[in-house]
Amino acid sequence: METLTWLQPRPGGVYVDATLGGGGHAEAILDSIVPGGRLIGIDRDEQALEQASRRLERFGGAVTLIRENFAALKVVLQSLGLDRVDGVLFDLGASMMQFADPGRGFSFAAAGPLDMRMDGRQPLRAADLVNELPERELADLIWRYGEERWSRRIARAIVRARPLLTTEDLAEVVRRAIPRRAWPRTIDAATRTFQALRIAVNDELSNLENAIPAAAEVLREAGRLCAITFHSLEDRTVKHTLLRLSRGCTRSPGSSACTNGETRWLRVLTKKPITPTPAEIARNPRARSAKLRVAERMPDDSTE
Repeated sequence: METLTWLQPRPGGVYVDATLGGGGHAEAILDSIVPGGRLIGIDRDEQALEQASRRLERFGGAVTLIRENFAALKVVLQSLGLDRVDGVLFDLGASMMQFADPGRGFSFAAAGPLDMRMDGRQPLRAADLVNELPERELADLIWRYGEERWSRRIARAIVRARPLLTTEDLAEVVRRAIPRRAWPRTIDAATRTFQALRIAVNDELSNLENAIPAAAEVLREAGRLCAITFHSLEDRTVKHTLLRLSRGCTRSPGSSACTNGETRWLRVLTKKPITPTPAEIARNPRARSAKLRVAERMPDDSTE
């Protein structure tokens, strides 16, 4: 998807990988900006930071890794004495590392606890939602964050089967709740419900709505913001937030105080999202649903 081509990392620049993961993107950025450049890697997953730290060790002091939610991006940079950066990258959703570990509870490919926390320090787990939410609230959650048309039937089945303790148990209940003729052809019948629970546990969309404006605010003029999404809810959130910021609306979504004529922070560079080529999908099947959107920081006094 040519993410780095759009980000345009340059020697001596300061860049933020707001979703560090295993450090793959960070490593590629660092290869382009050293010597003299600096990368700030942010992730709330302790295991991701440990893996990325080993991968990026060769870059020494050019790398600063922070365990934090990317919604706190501006605060993180302030704590490091940084007011502006040259680019920010978001690669959203759960990582392959998280899906691959049954003990994290992100996947139903193997039995594991109903956890799904990206940050192990937080108290809320998927099991709390599955086993404690009232049926109506659970159905609303599965519909809102999973776009699952069978959310009512699924919630009813979950409540009747309580307590559910493992990912395998939950997935089987969800599958039985959906008529076999209505099972999706390209994904498991439980996929949307698991997505909904993961988004809710980690408050992913609210964090994203806060993180994109924070990233736009700290960019230097002509700095780039790149966001890779993997499902429609993420993509809509990124698309609409970038559009608001490109139209001079820097207030919170839906704010009645948002009026035209305010400072325009961004210019959207991708009218339509960039999608992977067939060759990229062949190399990495997970990339098939990826979409890249890019925006560039406008001058501070831009109102046109």
